[in-house]
Amino acid sequence: MDNYVNRYYITEVDRHPDTVYCHHAVMGEKFIPEHEHRKGQFLYTEGGVVYLNTPEQSYFLPARHYIWIPAGTRHSIHPSTPEVIMRNLYFPVHACDDGFFARTAIYPVDDLLMELMMFTNRWNGNIHPEDESRYSIAKAFKMLLPELSRGALPLALPYPDDTRLVRIVNYLDKNIGENVSFKHIADQFGISERSLARLFQKELNMSFIQYFTILRMLKGLKLLLDDKLSINEVASKVGYSSLPTFSNTFTRIVGVRPSEYVKHRGLWDRQRNNNIKHKS
Repeated sequence: MDNYVNRYYITEVDRHPDTVYCHHAVMGEKFIPEHEHRKGQFLYTEGGVVYLNTPEQSYFLPARHYIWIPAGTRHSIHPSTPEVIMRNLYFPVHACDDGFFARTAIYPVDDLLMELMMFTNRWNGNIHPEDESRYSIAKAFKMLLPELSRGALPLALPYPDDTRLVRIVNYLDKNIGENVSFKHIADQFGISERSLARLFQKELNMSFIQYFTILRMLKGLKLLLDDKLSINEVASKVGYSSLPTFSNTFTRIVGVRPSEYVKHRGLWDRQRNNNIKHKS
């Protein structure tokens, strides 16, 4: 498998406006700097988790999920390990495209989408319209995405601009395992609860509870996948004394139960190790 650090493909993606570009590779390094494409991007990863940053938000892409990145969206990619495998399909933009393709979002991958995606593993580079067989399959893949991806998951957190809120969210990040209440934050930072509530809604378009809950679940995902902690340990580290409450909240936010991640974690590790051996 090619090494992702071979950057030639980034310029090749847009060289032919009407092609579908396919690229499967081991990441090979710690990040891909900020860039953009004139094509929409389907990105799936194996063997670790990936952080994807845009000017507006920070996204967390765990295993068994994909992110759709609309054309023209500036983004940088930061994997948890250089051994992460990235599977990319880049599609031309058309005026008749579904509104689905205009939004950056993360979706779970079901068995059908997984089979279709793995079928493309044999492809690399440009798929031209003249190659009717492969191009038709690639077009069908894109057309199916809105049908197979009904529920976007809130695995993203917006960046605040207000300096007061920047300090507050940094505090929350550092005290993720504590029982931090809304009143505690208001008192800690010398702001009324009413003003604080308005600040969260105005700056982040979500409440304090929504923000802190998503932050805890994203941290929980990282601890499960990267640090290999047990579900009990993770629940405690992100501030939940009740395992059922943590599990139910995790399922609501992430879309699958934490036990599913633990069950498949060994498989993903073996996949990654096999790909490292293949690479060497």
